[in-house]
Amino acid sequence: MNNAIFDGKLVRLTIVDPENDTEFLAKWTRDSEYDRLLNDDAAYMWTPKQIKEWIEKEKNLYYFIIRTLADDKPIGLVDLSGFDWASRQAWVGIGLGERAFWGKGYGTEAMQIILRYAFKEMNLNRVNLTVFEYNLRAQKSYLKCGFVEEGRARQAMMRDGQRWDTVYMGILKSEWEAKNTG
Repeated sequence: MNNAIFDGKLVRLTIVDPENDTEFLAKWTRDSEYDRLLNDDAAYMWTPKQIKEWIEKEKNLYYFIIRTLADDKPIGLVDLSGFDWASRQAWVGIGLGERAFWGKGYGTEAMQIILRYAFKEMNLNRVNLTVFEYNLRAQKSYLKCGFVEEGRARQAMMRDGQRWDTVYMGILKSEWEAKNTG
């Protein structure tokens, strides 16, 4: 039996602590490129107090900090939200706030961990996400985790005077199990 369901080889997921984690979460929002990879709204900086209030208000959100195994450094966040318990599905979101860890497999492993949690512990049947057309690094990571592109909202967002698609992706429990057996 695996007692370390939230641990991988590079990272572990820990629960968000609104008293101690809001400083680095707020720092990450000051990086507009980070914010533009997560959000289709205009870039916006949050204060630690605003983040704390938002976390404490959200009740239907499983929100985790991504920490390196090597030194327990917080490098990003991942969450499950938008639950439809009758259909056994949810939405996942992920972001790495520390640029030094971009493109090195940390986000992919964190996504694999949250999918393991979603399918094995929460007994979900489906996990959904959206990603912006210009975020090719994330799309590659999601495909590696087993997500399938299911559709697009064409020209759904504007960035720097250019229209971009919002890409819808999903993974079924049976697909995840086939990819992760053995």
